[in-house]
Amino acid sequence: MTVFSGLSIRGRCLLAAAVASAVCALVLDERDLLRVAAFLAALPLFASAVSARGGSGLTAHRELEPRRVEVGATATVRLRLTSRSGTPLGEMRLTDDVPATLGGDARRALHSPTRRKGAFVEYQVHAELRGVHHIGPLRCRAADPFGLSSFSRELLPTTRFTVVPRVFELSGLPNGFGSGAGETGSGNARAGEGADDSTVREYRQGDDIRRVHWKTTARRDELMVRTEERPERGGTTVLLDQRAAAHRGTGKHSSLEWAISASASICSHLRRNGLRPRLVGAGGAPVPEDGRTHPHLSGEAGENLLLEALAALQPSARRELTDGADPAEGQNLVAVLGRTTLTGANELASLRPAGARSLALLLNTERWNTDGRGDEQAAVARRLRDRGWTVVTVDGPVTPVARAWESLCGQSTRPDVLWTER
Repeated sequence: MTVFSGLSIRGRCLLAAAVASAVCALVLDERDLLRVAAFLAALPLFASAVSARGGSGLTAHRELEPRRVEVGATATVRLRLTSRSGTPLGEMRLTDDVPATLGGDARRALHSPTRRKGAFVEYQVHAELRGVHHIGPLRCRAADPFGLSSFSRELLPTTRFTVVPRVFELSGLPNGFGSGAGETGSGNARAGEGADDSTVREYRQGDDIRRVHWKTTARRDELMVRTEERPERGGTTVLLDQRAAAHRGTGKHSSLEWAISASASICSHLRRNGLRPRLVGAGGAPVPEDGRTHPHLSGEAGENLLLEALAALQPSARRELTDGADPAEGQNLVAVLGRTTLTGANELASLRPAGARSLALLLNTERWNTDGRGDEQAAVARRLRDRGWTVVTVDGPVTPVARAWESLCGQSTRPDVLWTER
């Protein structure tokens, strides 16, 4: 960075006038004109030297509160600036780069902070779109009071800001899911068909004689008692169809964003009801994919990790919904499906074991950007229902996730269609 690089048009014109005056002074042999030329040249050069020092003694710190929000929420960015120099440095303009999905660039004019007293700048960003965003870098542009020069320098690098999908409050559970404690309707979620609710162990002092298991006692020739223990429950798999070809619409109103928000809400709801949700994408790949957590998410840490993974999730270029294997591995399955062909529906249904609980939120993606009727999706819904699935057709972006889930829970035996309100 040189002194001349920061000159403004006004400063360059003044410097050109100084050169012209110097030439005229030499031609006309006018010493007074030479003094004017010297003054005209010194003024922009001095102003440029002062501006170049404008941000050299300036330090900054950025705070983001909170650092992670849901779509539609607001976060506050706080900047604290201090100067190691007490020299007046004129006016400075701060520019903190903010993505367009968070409201665009934030520009603030600020007079130079002194050594004893810092300056604070605060602004807000509105999370319009899910994703991992970066706020910054923070740049400072200092100018002299005459507007003859200005220099820009970077004060802070970028700060990571995560916008996770919105998680809606859901209520109820589908028939056959139970509450995770062995209540009515939980039988299908057991580890395997034919599992017994009782186990047998050796008799211990104080055991009730009425609990003696006589068949095992006779076979093993020692006293055995029956203990009522519930088997470990199997998990529940949520299938998120994130194929780019399966969705329509753009930005926060796309069918993919609806599907991601619905999947996050379902996983959170199941976890709070004692179930062990496992989220997979098209092809059965677990989400998150880096193996940092057990496939069955548990606890707040597991949910936070899932939301972080969903925030960074990108549409997949794959064409097929499955890889030839049951994505739920025999567990209960809740599928959030985009545009699906009859062939894809047949393949998915054929991979599920007989009697396994299978439910689907089927998005009529044509409603996300056209007025198409979605006849193929209606045929897919009928085909899945014929194969024993419970299917709710989500027929437009205005359908609330909570309403779709409520319909899925209440329609275990008969279909339901949620139509876009016109």
